[in-house]
Amino acid sequence: MKTLQFVLFLILFNTFQLTSKADWLQASSGMGNIPVLSLTTNGNTIFAGSYFNFGGVYLTTNSGATWSQSTLNNRNIYSLVANGNNIFAGTYLLGVYYSSNNGASWSTTSLSATVLSLAYNNSYTYAGTELSGVYRTNDNVNWQSTSLNDRHVRSLAVNGNIIFAGTMVDGVYLSTNDGANWTQTSLNSVNVYALSVSGAFIFAGTNAGIYLSSNNGSNWIQTSLNNQIINVLAIYGNSIFAGTEGNGVFISNNNGVNWIQKNEGLGNGFIFSLCINNNYVFAGSNIGVYRRPIGELTNIHSISNNVLHSFMLYQNYPNPFNPTTEIKFDVPNSSIVNLIIFDALGKEVAALVDEELNAGEYSIDWNASTYPSGIYFYRLVAGEFTETKKMVLIK
Repeated sequence: MKTLQFVLFLILFNTFQLTSKADWLQASSGMGNIPVLSLTTNGNTIFAGSYFNFGGVYLTTNSGATWSQSTLNNRNIYSLVANGNNIFAGTYLLGVYYSSNNGASWSTTSLSATVLSLAYNNSYTYAGTELSGVYRTNDNVNWQSTSLNDRHVRSLAVNGNIIFAGTMVDGVYLSTNDGANWTQTSLNSVNVYALSVSGAFIFAGTNAGIYLSSNNGSNWIQTSLNNQIINVLAIYGNSIFAGTEGNGVFISNNNGVNWIQKNEGLGNGFIFSLCINNNYVFAGSNIGVYRRPIGELTNIHSISNNVLHSFMLYQNYPNPFNPTTEIKFDVPNSSIVNLIIFDALGKEVAALVDEELNAGEYSIDWNASTYPSGIYFYRLVAGEFTETKKMVLIK
């Protein structure tokens, strides 16, 4: 009898392990298994740009459970970005379209080129083109060429008043005056397919892995992910997601020091686009969209979903610390939550949380292995609630 009970226990245990295993799940209902080259979000809406039979832009308002095709349905979409109420779509050969009503209708613009990348700052929206460099607009319709006008620009990113442009062959350029002038950085002899910004860090995804600059492009170091073609990058707090050409998704939870391949349920596919929305990471692949809960991949943890009466930010532990510390906070109702790290001079150095969270108790680890010793501050902002606490890093 005891032997039978033990066998039943093993069966139940193994069944639990199989059913509770964390995986990427396909989330392409209504879209099909088509290549998704671009993803962006606007509130609860996710937009996907397809490259299959001129599929155009799809959108979902239920975290990828179902997708519907927008009225921009006869174009190949290489790039997408949301800037306030406007959604911009970069197309093959036909320039940029934009929507001011969350994808219900789309308008043409003056730009007629293949648009591979899009980004924006407080002054302009920028478009990186296949052969004619970077364009900009401040009225959504009329585009002007910048002085970087003879490059194949695959990627764009903005860090404060600095615009970065990733090119084919010639590496990364930057502008500090809205594109009026550009300077080539020291990363100057690789194909740069992706750029992303996290506080003081700039990451470049290339044909030779990922490079990192901590001084706005003056110097670059190659990270340990140095043997992959990187198509896309996405950042959430200390976590960097890298979509590769034929080897799925890699993730680093310590600002690029170490990388782990996380392809459960995904396979070693081609990942062209990534975005984060409503506690999920979404990956646009050669066979549709996949999603996975952010908590399975990053260092943010939901401790409980107990009923809480107020926001609360707790003192980090340990404090002082070296190099990792845990920060806990309470969220009494579904809210957009920002948890930001600042140095002693008030400069933002890391964004640990920037998304809508459900009510509950949370904790997140901050790995400061790439930061110098000193005093730091962490601030929780959610609705009208704001609180700041101090912590000390000693190495």
